Amino acid sequence: MKIRRVEDRSPLLIEQLVRVWGDSVKATHLFLSDGEINTIRQYVPQALAGISHLIVARDDNDMPVAFMGIEGRKLEMLFVAPGHRGPGVGKELLQYGMKEYSVNELGVNEQNPQARGFYEHLGFWVYKRTATDEQGMPYPILYMKLD
Repeated sequence: MKIRRVEDRSPLLIEQLVRVWGDSVKATHLFLSDGEINTIRQYVPQALAGISHLIVARDDNDMPVAFMGIEGRKLEMLFVAPGHRGPGVGKELLQYGMKEYSVNELGVNEQNPQARGFYEHLGFWVYKRTATDEQGMPYPILYMKLD
């Protein structure tokens, strides 16, 4: 597994990451309908292009299998392709972000208990809850900080 910060955000890379995002969301965000996922998908390329720090994990065939985005010291996104969940790719990414970018804060959908448990396992704790996400949609967000 290779983890690297990405500077060149080519259309091909964005397309590959949107695919990782979609597969990951379908596997973990069971509270979203296909229509909701397709609506959100429209904004993903812009988010990937605009995030300050985009870090991608690639497999032995140089294909992206996971990625994260960081603004300041906040983890804004972390998605792992379903076939790569479990062996530690997400943990490697987050630990990289904590070491290289001092990541100490994040938000997670309350309706995604696996993600919450993952972040708690790595030392994060909930300090705030909102009834809606940043776009005002009815998806409660748990804001977490590193202990």
